[in-house]
Parts: sequence; structure tokens; C-alpha cells
Amino acid sequence: MSNRHALRIFMTGVGGQGTLTATSLLAQAAADQGLEVTSGEIHGMAQRGGVVESTILIGLKSPKIGPGEADILLGFEPLETLRALPYLKPGGLALSSDEFIRPLSVASGKESCPDLATIKAKVAECAARSWFLPCQAMGAEAGAVQSGNIALLGALLALDVLPFGPEALKRTIEKNMRPRLVEINVRALEIGAKAVAA
Repeated sequence: MSNRHALRIFMTGVGGQGTLTATSLLAQAAADQGLEVTSGEIHGMAQRGGVVESTILIGLKSPKIGPGEADILLGFEPLETLRALPYLKPGGLALSSDEFIRPLSVASGKESCPDLATIKAKVAECAARSWFLPCQAMGAEAGAVQSGNIALLGALLALDVLPFGPEALKRTIEKNMRPRLVEINVRALEIGAKAVAA
């Protein structure tokens, strides 16, 4: 495979948002297309609210992404998107949820959290293109708040920056998820794709 399709994707969120499920489905979709893919979990907390970070590399051997190397940053929570921003290369692509899940330190008043406008401005300083989408609301529209992770993947795939599109992920969802979850997640995928097509 040529290096034309070499991509580094950095994904971040908090426990309970399905960051690792999204990572595994996207990596499987890439593998199903015959692409060379490596994925890894950098930092994961099983409990709800802990930071979860993972990577997908397409057309590259190493599972690691260093600062300034990610072509794409996918953030399932805006504060985590901001924290992971140093990994995005200048001129990269960023997609993020715009709905906060405040960490305990912020909810308890021990730390403050920048507002969404500040986060968007910082992301825009680094990324050539960025989208902030209401992932939880899109998940709820599809039938489960938890499928907001798939809505964000749908948005990414609709932007035509990967060597495959939403249809490939739809097939992977149908093949790998329990039947009762397939319909909701396929709907979330379509809602996410439409959100960036407008």
C-alpha cells in the first residue's frame, strides 16, 4: 500500500463514552478494506469519567503518535479535545463533541473549565478544519446517547479523508455488533454523516 493513505488518528474522551469501541470499530473497518492498520490504547480508565486515549494508524507500522503527529484528532468530549490538541499536527483535522462531561475536579469547583468558545478558538489555531457536533444529542436522536461515538465517526467518514467511507463502517457495525444495537448505531452513523454534509 502506498504512503498516500498513511494516516495517524488520535482519539480521546472520558470513560463511558465508547472511545475504545469507536477505536476498535474504525480499525476493524480499515482492516476489512484490506488496509494495513494498527491501533492501540495509550491511556484508558475503565471507570466512568476517567480519561481514555487511543490511536489508529493506517498504512504505518508504529502504534504510537507523538506530539504534533496526528493527522486527525477525534474528541468525544471538548475538554479532552483541548487537552489532546498538542498531538494534532498543524493544519490537521479536528472533530469534537461540543457537549461537556465535566470531570469531578471541575464539578466540585476545585478546577475551572474553559468555555466552548475558548476551546473552539484554540482548536482553530492549530487545525486547518474543525467541527464541533452535539454527539450525545445525535446519539439520543438515533436511539441511545451512547451511540454519539458512532455519530462522530460518521461525521469523520463523510468528510472523505479516509480511504473508505461510511458504508464500510456500516458493514463492520452489522458484522460485529449485537443485532439490537445495529439499527441504532447505523442510524447514528447516518446522522453524524449528514451533520457535516450540510
